[in-house]
Amino acid sequence: MLRRNLMPIAALLLSLLFLWLGWQVSPAWFWPLLLTVPVLALGIYDITQRQWTILRNYPVAARLRWLFYDLRPFLRAYIVEDDLHGTPFPFAARNLVHERAEGLTDTKPFGTERHTDAASYHWFAHSIAPAEKPDESPRVTVGNEQTARKYSASVFNISAMSFGALSANAILSLNLGAKLGGFYHDTGEGGLSEHHLAHGGDVVWELGSGYFGARDKQGHFDPAQFADKAANDAVKMTEIKLSQGAKPGHGGLLPGAKVSEEIARVRGVPAHEDCLSPSAHSAFSTPIELLEFAAKMRELSGGKPVGLKLCIGQMHEPFALVKAMLQTGILPDFIVVDGGEGGTGAAPQELSDWVGMPLEDGLVVMRNALVGAGLKGQVRLAASGKVYSGMGLARNLAQGADWCNAARAFMFSIGCIQAQRCHLGTCPTGITTQDRSRQRGLVPEVQGPRAARFHAETLKSLARIVASVGFEHPRDLAPHHLIHRVGPKKALPVDEIKVFLPEGILLAAPEDTVYASWWRAARADSFRPATDLVADRARKHKREAVD
Repeated sequence: MLRRNLMPIAALLLSLLFLWLGWQVSPAWFWPLLLTVPVLALGIYDITQRQWTILRNYPVAARLRWLFYDLRPFLRAYIVEDDLHGTPFPFAARNLVHERAEGLTDTKPFGTERHTDAASYHWFAHSIAPAEKPDESPRVTVGNEQTARKYSASVFNISAMSFGALSANAILSLNLGAKLGGFYHDTGEGGLSEHHLAHGGDVVWELGSGYFGARDKQGHFDPAQFADKAANDAVKMTEIKLSQGAKPGHGGLLPGAKVSEEIARVRGVPAHEDCLSPSAHSAFSTPIELLEFAAKMRELSGGKPVGLKLCIGQMHEPFALVKAMLQTGILPDFIVVDGGEGGTGAAPQELSDWVGMPLEDGLVVMRNALVGAGLKGQVRLAASGKVYSGMGLARNLAQGADWCNAARAFMFSIGCIQAQRCHLGTCPTGITTQDRSRQRGLVPEVQGPRAARFHAETLKSLARIVASVGFEHPRDLAPHHLIHRVGPKKALPVDEIKVFLPEGILLAAPEDTVYASWWRAARADSFRPATDLVADRARKHKREAVD
């Protein structure tokens, strides 16, 4: 009992001692009472309060636990964790981005610190005859025969981050970086603001289920508003967000306290009221209707490319999309696959941890759906999710992506320190807060060039990898160039670990593929399966067991 109540008891005894000394020796001894009396009062409060059990049993002392609990993320990030194992991004990743953004050397001495015999290790197979002049700024033409105004995209761009989730100064910094570096800046679903247009950087305008910036008073899509804003020269492409990797199948709610007058104006919603992003779209409900909506957006934008963004979930759905393309003849210009490891300002923990297919798995599925249906040449494929290095770009490009998008990496480039305060509005660097006093620390004229340098240096690192494999452009990378360890004594090319379908096989012989049951279940007129998948897959496994 004495040990558990040591601090308030000590405060009581010291207070009595200082009182006696103040009366008997000198009034100066009353000053320490300013420390001991509050501790004593706090101890009495802790003992008598009824809410916290640990405080009732360990008055005052238990508050030290809370202090270290609050400090734990920072102590872990700066003192405890090593260079390679921090989460979501290790120190080595964050430091690489900061070095490249600042224009510092990113070379390292003494060899790799990675365990090359670990199951997660992978590498590119280099050539004895490397390319001499690789393209250090590779681009991809986006658009098919249905597109009037094609766009030449960098292979590395800024992924979707909304104004509201990000501050005005962060948006200004990123857009300036996009302008200086010649790459695009995705608006996220929070609407097209003046901050996205201020510097004239290329913009991809994303529309989510809330249709922010192009919605009527009922929250439905407004064609006139969309056409007016999409006509802006800075808007190079538009994008329909179906789902997000960090919280797939889940809408969003921006609390009314965060819906300022400015954000309300950009989004087209009432100020100071909760702003809801529904889980599903109201403009369409089937694959065919989705493609018809995409065609409408392309027409309203004056023929600019239109794309879809989704995290792969139920396996029959990507095949439903390509069946709808085949049936209607309507082709989106690109599809962005967002990985389940992607980031967000705030998401339910279980959704972030356990729902949504990781990027590389989802990328291969979408690649196989397009290639298997003979559509990959007309529909570009992009990868988004935890990309920050030339190796990350090369890995995704080798497995079917035409380009990659990154969000958190570009946040690092303009000063993010991974404090993980995005959902609280107390971001220490002013990136994910609407607090103007915190935003003051973020100077777009300084941070914009940092984003551009990070982009340029990352593409140079990609070029070094591509050249080492023997090519000048990353489009020539293939799955067999990427080797992945599957045990301490064995490593295989990725095309022997994952399935990569040949061109057109889903049209010619879908039953010969591992996706046969998913292809049968896919339907162009609904996202619901056309077959009883439980029974169909049970028959599949029975046949495999017999074989």
